[in-house]
Formats: sequence, C-alpha cells, structure tokens
Amino acid sequence: MATETHGAELATAEAGMPQLDFTTFPNQIFWLLVTLVVIYFVLSKIALPRISTVLAERSGTIMNDISAAEELKLKAKEAEAAYNAALAEAKSEAQRISNETRAAIQAELDTALAKADAQIAAKAAESEKAITEIRDGAMDSVKAVAKDTAKEIVAALGSTADARSITAAVTARMKG
Repeated sequence: MATETHGAELATAEAGMPQLDFTTFPNQIFWLLVTLVVIYFVLSKIALPRISTVLAERSGTIMNDISAAEELKLKAKEAEAAYNAALAEAKSEAQRISNETRAAIQAELDTALAKADAQIAAKAAESEKAITEIRDGAMDSVKAVAKDTAKEIVAALGSTADARSITAAVTARMKG
C-alpha cells in the first residue's frame, strides 16, 4: 500500500496544474482556436459592424453639426450686417428728423421773433406818438403857464400888455 500511495502522490505531483500538463496541450490548443474563432466571428459579424455604424452615425452627425454651425455662422454674419445697416439707417433717419425739427423750430422762432419785433415796433410807434402828444401838450401847457405868468408879472409891475405881445414874447423865448 505504501507503493500505491507513493505512486498516487507521484502522479499528482507530476500532474501539477492541468494547464501545464503536456498531455492536454492538443486539447487546450483546439479549444483555444475554437474560442478565438468564435470571438473573431462575434466581433466581426456583430460587435464591429455595430461599432462602425455608431462611428459612422457620429461622424455624420458631427459633419451635419459642423455644416449647420457654418450656416448659422453665415446667418449670424448676415444678421449682424443687416443690424449694422439698420442701425446706420436709423441713425441717419434720426439725424434727418433732428435736422428737420431743428429747422422747423428755427422757422417758428424766426416767425415768432418777427411777430414780436413787429409788435415791439408797433408799441414803440404808439409810445413815440404818445410821447409826442405828451410833449406837445406839455409845450402848450408851458406856453399857457408862461403867458399867464408873464401877464401877471406885467400886471404886478403896474403895466398893461396885450395878449398878442405876450404871446409873441413867449413864443420867441421858447424858440430859443
């Protein structure tokens, strides 16, 4: 029994790991090749076509996105140009309106100034006329007072003078 036990131990010791047993190498190589062929067919027929389809879709999506971005970029440039043109037009329109308004206000101001000048001239003419009337009235009053005063002075001196000679004397004195 000792020999049998020793032989079993020897067989087990020689066998070691089954992967390293040279007697099973042809079987292991066969299954390795079968597994590799199966993996190859699974990858080439199922996985890789799906991956290539996904990559193609992604590439198409990226290309579409890039072309859409280019189109949007062109549209943005066109919109910016249109905006700048509209802004320039609005500025020129605002300038035109401002100039028209300024001209209209200036015309109204000129009309109002002309009207005010005419009113001032009319008032000045009326005032001048009133001043002339007052001056003439004052001169007449001064002449009347001078005549009465001269008549009273002559009477106070004990002499008599006729109204004609007093008027002539006062008129000559007033003329200078």
